[in-house]
Order: sequence, then C-alpha cells, then structure tokens
Amino acid sequence: MKNSHISCLLFFYLLLVSATSDLIQKSCYEASKGNPANIKLDFCVSAFEGNPQAKAAYGVADLVLVSIETAIANATAIGSKISKLLDNKRVGMFARNCLKDCSELYSLAGSSLEAGLDAFQAVDYGTANAEISAALDAPVTCEDQFKEKKGLVSPLTKENNNFRQLTAIPLAFMKMVQQ
Repeated sequence: MKNSHISCLLFFYLLLVSATSDLIQKSCYEASKGNPANIKLDFCVSAFEGNPQAKAAYGVADLVLVSIETAIANATAIGSKISKLLDNKRVGMFARNCLKDCSELYSLAGSSLEAGLDAFQAVDYGTANAEISAALDAPVTCEDQFKEKKGLVSPLTKENNNFRQLTAIPLAFMKMVQQ
C-alpha cells in the first residue's frame, strides 16, 4: 500500500515537471518564432529550464515575471563585470570611457526592468512594455560605443548579446499573455 502511494506521488511529480518543461519549450518556441532576430530558441530554453522559479511556473504570466527577474539579475552581473574591468589599470582611456558609459546604461536598464516588473504586476502592460523596451537600448548602445573607435574590441560582446535576448524574451512572453 505504501509503495502505491509513493508511486502515485512520483507519477504526479513527473507529470508536473513534464508540464512545466512543455510550458518553457512551447513559450520559448513561440518567442523565438515571433522574434527570430533577437531570441534564439536554444538560448531561451537553457535560460529557463535550469531555473527553479521557471520550473514552478503555471503559465506564461509566471514566465514573464521570471524572465524579467532574470534580466535584472543579468544587468547587475554585467555591472559587476564592468566594475572589474575598470579596476584593470591597463584599460585605455577610450575603453575606460566606454565602460563607464556601459555601466550607466546597465544601471538604467536595471531600473527600467524593475519599473517594467512593477507595471506588469499591476497589469499595466503598456508601461511594462515601454520600460522593458527601454532596457533593450543598453546592449546595443554599449556595443556601438566600442565600434566607433577603429581597432577597439568590446570586452562585453557576449554579455551584450545575452542581455539583448534576456530582455527581448519577457516582451515576447508578454505578447502571449495579452493574446
């Protein structure tokens, strides 16, 4: 009798895990299909399948919250990386100025994402969309600054590309919620 209870609980747990994985897969597929230039399916799935909050999601609205929080955490991590780069005395003046600007851009992006999260939770989708969209400017502007100086390679290219996707994902998920 005890084994049948355990088997039953295990079955329901696996069913729940499978349903959550399907939600992540389906949502990421729709997001990448709707915005293939900014969201790669594999990136989206890997960003959320290992996330306990995403695994606990019951619907796309939950994934919107998780994706905004993930983007906020990423903006903070990029800010930390920029601080470490600025500590390097061998960084040239132009690169240092670019990094300082990028630091400010990511700080503003984090604030915009926070405001977008608050607006989404208040069911103010227009404001949420505007705030999160504003955060999308950070990686593009940051990368462009380095390109302005010939021969200077951005040390943040990978981070900028990842942040761009992490910020585009909640916008795509919000569209799904609004449909």
